[in-house]
Amino acid sequence: MKISYNWLKDYIDINESPEEIGDALTQTGLEMEGIEHVEKIKGGLANLVVGEIKECVPHPNADKLKLTKVDAGIGELLPIVCGAPNVALGQKVIVAPVGTMIYPTEGDPFQIKKAKIRGEASEGMLCAEDEIGLGQSHAGLLILDNNLAIGTPVKDLFETGTDSVFEIGLTPNRGDATGHLGVARDLKAFYKRAMKLPAAQAKEAKIDNPIEVVVENTASCPRYSGATIRGIKVGPSPDWLQWRLRAIGLSPINNIVDITNYVMMSLGQPMHAFDADQIKGGKVIVKNLPAGTKFTTLDEEERTLHHDDLMICDEAEGMCIAGVFGGINSGIKDGTTSVFLESAYFSADSVRATAMRHTLSTDASFRYERGTDPEMTIPALHMAIDLILEIAGGYLASEYTDLYPTKIEPVQIETSFANFHRLIGIEIPNERIIEILNNLDIETSNITDSTFTATVPPYRSEVTREADLVEEVLRIYGFNNIPLEESFSAGYLASFDEKEPYKVQESLSLFLSGTGMSEIQTNSLTNPKYYQDLKLGGEPIEILNKSSEELGYMKTSPVYTALESVRHNINRRMSNLSFFEFGKVYHLKNEKYQEDEILGLYLTGNKHEESWLAESKPRDFYDLSRAGFAVLHHLRIENYTTEPAADDELFDYGLHIKFNNKVVGKLGKLKSKIAKYFDIKQEVFYAEFLWKDLLKATRLESQFSEISKYPEVRRDLSLVLDKHVSYNEIRDLAFKSEKKLLTRINVFSVYEGDKLEAGKKSYALSFYLQDTTKTLTDKVIDKVMNGLIRTFENEVGAIIRK
Repeated sequence: MKISYNWLKDYIDINESPEEIGDALTQTGLEMEGIEHVEKIKGGLANLVVGEIKECVPHPNADKLKLTKVDAGIGELLPIVCGAPNVALGQKVIVAPVGTMIYPTEGDPFQIKKAKIRGEASEGMLCAEDEIGLGQSHAGLLILDNNLAIGTPVKDLFETGTDSVFEIGLTPNRGDATGHLGVARDLKAFYKRAMKLPAAQAKEAKIDNPIEVVVENTASCPRYSGATIRGIKVGPSPDWLQWRLRAIGLSPINNIVDITNYVMMSLGQPMHAFDADQIKGGKVIVKNLPAGTKFTTLDEEERTLHHDDLMICDEAEGMCIAGVFGGINSGIKDGTTSVFLESAYFSADSVRATAMRHTLSTDASFRYERGTDPEMTIPALHMAIDLILEIAGGYLASEYTDLYPTKIEPVQIETSFANFHRLIGIEIPNERIIEILNNLDIETSNITDSTFTATVPPYRSEVTREADLVEEVLRIYGFNNIPLEESFSAGYLASFDEKEPYKVQESLSLFLSGTGMSEIQTNSLTNPKYYQDLKLGGEPIEILNKSSEELGYMKTSPVYTALESVRHNINRRMSNLSFFEFGKVYHLKNEKYQEDEILGLYLTGNKHEESWLAESKPRDFYDLSRAGFAVLHHLRIENYTTEPAADDELFDYGLHIKFNNKVVGKLGKLKSKIAKYFDIKQEVFYAEFLWKDLLKATRLESQFSEISKYPEVRRDLSLVLDKHVSYNEIRDLAFKSEKKLLTRINVFSVYEGDKLEAGKKSYALSFYLQDTTKTLTDKVIDKVMNGLIRTFENEVGAIIRK
């Protein structure tokens, strides 16, 4: 939210610098995210001067150009080529000498340089109003008063004000600070200064066909105020009003709309101006329309109404979604001569639900969702009517309508000074507590040495209990003013999980980074089209308040956003990629929302960059499996099993990794159709682990054993096997046959070819044996190897090649 430094001065006297004010706002809880220094006229008309055209003749080489010589007060005439149709001898004009930075109304700034235009020298520029940011006209030069002195700085002729604009990160509980008045209230309490509140001017009403108001849903609209003004003239707003709005990022529209925006940004009270002559039946009705009713909003989008959507209607149809967005026919047009001004208090819950249903976020809904001040509807009307009568003319054609059947009363809170001291941690003088609360418009009564009653105004709807009052005092007193103890202690020690997930994740992240992988972090929101086309993961969850249709689903599979990153890098000629990501996926299961944490590994491209030392080979499944099993090894997960990933939605081929008969991970070559869907033409290898299951399986303790003094022995076997027999089967059989001396197995050759019988393959395996208590003898080694041979022959029909 943007707040203007100059605008704040309307409500409180501040002499501090913008930076000091920004610090004060942050201390009071209105966190300043930045300060932008803005100029009313970009560039401030710097270096532009008044000049007089002393010569003006046709350009010899261009019909539409003129050669001029201009006296700009620098002692010599400047030759300037000009194409303006109205340039003439003797005119006083705006001159931009060489070196001047020009800031046009539209387009990028540029610097004036010496030039030759169609063969003639030009040392400056004669300016139209749009060329220097003074307006929109480009019909010709801006002609000045002939009485102006040559060389007069142009910035002295126009108001070139500056302002400082605060960007405030407003939290949802501070609905009271959505306007300059609310922000000034905090400064009033912080600096102990008086507020400057403009007095309303008494206005006589000339009753002329006033608009009648009926509120049918008082729960969603507890208060509705309005008035009719006739005889107005719609047109551009005065310069001061346009500048105020532009400074905080709003574009001026017309005087009526600009006034409603100005009042909203001043007081935090949204308003809406209806063309009174277009209100059918001369009646405004606040009610709900039947579910399914179609309504077209100002953005020309047809919306289907929910039965809980509060509407502002006339006797024939809906005109506006209350507190959210106007209808296409409800706005002020150039020919409007009568307006009905709405200044209402709508239920925050009602507006918030409607805005979310229709994925609408407007300046009005931003304020209503946080809660506006029910006592501000009439003061806002006063301000708006004063401005309209002053700027747009006309007359008040009705008395004020103010339907407020059940007054919203201030909240009273009984509290004690002792609880303030206990919760804050130090004793703030009782008088200071009372002073801060009073400066925040929180009245205090029944004050004793130990207790008092606080009366909270309705605009501070979030202050409802004693702890909230303590927070109010603290943010003005200053959290920084609470001293820290030299030592801290806890009254009790909470129990913590033995495995701290973030530490395990950090350790694994460092390990994977050390292997050369890069961590990525991608969005949890993704394009609905991905799921509709690929259908990976469970049933998707659609976002109700979408920021865009392209980010309309929670992602059901991590590959959606990760492959976007892969594609992004490949498109920038970074094709050798190894990524890992800790992320979450979301889906519906049995009509309940479910969230799972996933660790994903992604390999694609070549193993290493091209080099004269070694041939670069593409990554393959074994590179991925090495990385995947390294994850399990780093987490000290043992006793897992693997099986082929048959008919997996992700893989052309791969493996499932099981622990306690549950699939906790899978790895393989990503299906070609998935990669091609993301315009990735190279193979992608992907591993996916259920992170919470890995955390459960990991062992915290490190296991160490003394290095054996006795040597390890290697024996090799070459086995001819049926093709369907996997290495895992051979490994499992080996360790089942020899549990004591066999320490590890390695495959150093695999052969399939015409030298073997059809349907056969050959494994060359190394078996490592070791006894930690003595040196192995040949007799013992031969006994073990013979036992392994018999097991392989009997169990899988292996043929031992000699």
